[in-house]
Amino acid sequence: MEITRDISAVVTGGASGLGAAVVRALVLRGVRVAILDRDADKGAAFATEIGALFCETDVTDATSVARALEAARGAHGQERVCVNCAGIAPAAKTVSRGVAHDLALFSQVIHVNLVGSFNVASQSAAGMVASDPVGEERGVIIHTASIAAYEGQMGQAAYAASKGGIAGLTLPMARDLARDGVRVMAIAPGIFGTPMVTTMSDDIQEALAAGIPFPSRLGDPDEFAALALHIVENAFLNGSVIRLDGATRLTPR
Repeated sequence: MEITRDISAVVTGGASGLGAAVVRALVLRGVRVAILDRDADKGAAFATEIGALFCETDVTDATSVARALEAARGAHGQERVCVNCAGIAPAAKTVSRGVAHDLALFSQVIHVNLVGSFNVASQSAAGMVASDPVGEERGVIIHTASIAAYEGQMGQAAYAASKGGIAGLTLPMARDLARDGVRVMAIAPGIFGTPMVTTMSDDIQEALAAGIPFPSRLGDPDEFAALALHIVENAFLNGSVIRLDGATRLTPR
């Protein structure tokens, strides 16, 4: 799908990190963007700065997502691009000091990362399917997985399970929507310079970077955004998960 001023997009988790990089890249290309995020203060401030629309959203709640999409469509028209970047990554072992992993925490991670992505994607897809095609396509959905989906580390049982779910969701969702001209892809990022990492000490960041084969540095969120935009523009990319990790393979810890 050609990225032009005639299309609009929604980005979950767009107030910071990888999502913010995607928002910025789309806005710079003239796309009308709605940021769907639960952080009202940060989301509203970034939207004002970048020239986007902010919609406070709980991705796990169907009504909240429906209201956000209604507001976004009211301002910008039907979104043709949906990028899911909202997620959480708490760490907890299956058993720690004799105590089992908190089930509520495990459920929360699955609900935000996996169920939330499906919730937004399915509702966005319904709008795309009901719209006239733009060329041969009606829309593009991009999920954010993680290399932890394949090599989850100790303490990542919940996170890896949620991202493994994203990887498993991508192909059947693409097949479901193929006849309606909606593509579905996922990106599995490695270790990126997002606030989750850049708030760590310099020593830890340097150690993380040293473990990346090439280039031996943290990923730049702009590189994630560049891949997302390429997926939008390359119509033959569908139903796959692309690793973006500098050849990193996570060790057990």
